[in-house]
Amino acid sequence: MSTSAPVPKFQVLRSWKTAPYLVGAGMAMMGDNIEHVITYLVLWNTFHSPVLVGFQLISHWLPFLLLSVYAGGLAERFDCRRIIQAAQVLFMFVSLCWGILFLTGTLQLWQACVLLVLHGIAGCLWGPAEQMMLYDFAGRDQLPSAVRINATFRSLGILFGPVVGSALLLLLGPTAGIFFNIVFYLPLTIFLMRTPFTGHSREGAFSTGRVSLIDSFRVLGTVRRNTVILGMLILSALASVTIGAVLQTAMPVFSAILTPTGADGELIYGILLFALGIGGVLGGFFLEASGRIKPTVTTAVVAAVGFGAFAMVFAFTGSVAIAVIALVLTGASQITATATAQAIVQLEAPPAERGRVLGAYSMFGPGMQTFSGVTIGVLGTLLGIPLTVVLGGAVLVGGAALTAGYMARGRRRAGLVG
Repeated sequence: MSTSAPVPKFQVLRSWKTAPYLVGAGMAMMGDNIEHVITYLVLWNTFHSPVLVGFQLISHWLPFLLLSVYAGGLAERFDCRRIIQAAQVLFMFVSLCWGILFLTGTLQLWQACVLLVLHGIAGCLWGPAEQMMLYDFAGRDQLPSAVRINATFRSLGILFGPVVGSALLLLLGPTAGIFFNIVFYLPLTIFLMRTPFTGHSREGAFSTGRVSLIDSFRVLGTVRRNTVILGMLILSALASVTIGAVLQTAMPVFSAILTPTGADGELIYGILLFALGIGGVLGGFFLEASGRIKPTVTTAVVAAVGFGAFAMVFAFTGSVAIAVIALVLTGASQITATATAQAIVQLEAPPAERGRVLGAYSMFGPGMQTFSGVTIGVLGTLLGIPLTVVLGGAVLVGGAALTAGYMARGRRRAGLVG
């Protein structure tokens, strides 16, 4: 699905109407990850609960699974600037509450669970409104570029969030560090006070329909009738369930396997994590700089196949060098698949239902990462972590091929009907 005219490379970064938005989103994503680094360490040192570790993963992704379509309905009905600001304020509130509980030494398990859930809800609320703002800023022709660069800046936040979080722990300690983390949410929040874009400027009036949880899910009927949108959702769900957060969660296991005798295991662990993260960043910049890879169904399928295949290579190898290369290519394939699918879903979605369709994408994509814990927990116990990743990669490769066939048949049928 190519755009109608060539778009200058990095055009959205050259505009003061979009560049602060993209940078602010990257900083907010960094704040999100800094909070994980600080709070997860404190929670483990306080409670030593493996169950709580599992709940951290579930509480982060389950709101995406259950509430993303409803969040998309809110984005259709209301000013997206205010929805994103509400999400950022909720992030800041959660960081403030963590800080107060750390400072007073009154943190209890139930309080931790509530704050973890609120953090997940903030991320879910942010997603569809963020994508609608991208469409409003960039327009249809520049949308794929805006989605790519936004995904790249978010990847930068994910990459450097743990680094900055670790630095804050060392320099300030967990209490002062979590208070300082509030600063990272402010640039995006303040910028949205000044921009005239609402997420609806190009498409006219706001939706006037009801915004209820049940009514929101009626958009799945639209999704089901559009073969391309449904195919993108299936690809996203497959990637989330099979590989998703599994690689990052299982990285300590792989670092132990790959660390040579006498070498520093923590160093190898850090290198592997950095390789996966930098792959996403480099992949995003390459997509924009080259201008050769278009946001088409074929691109999404090939990138999903690459995501699974390179993950399999990483799980197979016993060489640190090959593992690093495979992880860089895995990260690059992942961001290509994600950014392409998001752009296609936006372009294919009916304007009146764009928010809920984007919410459906969040439900099938990030939301399905809720089950990646089951993938690594159950299959990892039965088969071992490396074989689990190999199996997940193989399922993703095969599933992507089958999904491509399904979309091709759907397009042929549509052509015959037309």
